[in-house]
Amino acid sequence: MKKNRNSTLQNKPLGEVRIIAGLWRGRKLPVLNAEGLRPTTDRVKETLFNWLMNDVAGSRCLDCFAGSGSLGIEALSRQAQAVVFLEKFANAAKLLKQNITSLKTHNATVINTDTLQYLAQKNSEQGFEIVFVDPPFNHDLVPKVLMLLAENGWLAENALIYVETEKNHPPLELPANWQIIKEKSAGQVISRLIQCL
Repeated sequence: MKKNRNSTLQNKPLGEVRIIAGLWRGRKLPVLNAEGLRPTTDRVKETLFNWLMNDVAGSRCLDCFAGSGSLGIEALSRQAQAVVFLEKFANAAKLLKQNITSLKTHNATVINTDTLQYLAQKNSEQGFEIVFVDPPFNHDLVPKVLMLLAENGWLAENALIYVETEKNHPPLELPANWQIIKEKSAGQVISRLIQCL
């Protein structure tokens, strides 16, 4: 399956994502046009970063299913201190690294890895203040990722987690000290911002 996905990634033409605001406002970056790679739309991204307006600058961010890197790069453009990008597919990770190099930033780390395996490790470093969870739809990945984030020390105190799911996704079961503070539906996508208290 992975081999097929990678060959799909190689053979499709490039699309692009646009950085909405900050240091690189208006800049367009190439992204792979591939099945399952679904960059967050400008409209949804704008809503998200309005929600995070006072939280991004100086924060450490984790982009769990980076894909195009659209969310993490937007955070860097808005003065995030550092972003770690996790991306399973080698071709997508390679292009993401090239895009980050073109932006001449040293605050980004791209890790070509399976997100669930990576988060199953105990985090021995500083936790993340903002986490983006925007996985391929209809794979039931969100509950597993939220559990691993909570159990393995990936979150800073009062961390914010952005979750993007398909509209028909089952209700999220959250730890007692987590709460959904923002929620919006657009088309077939539901966006939620969770605070970990």
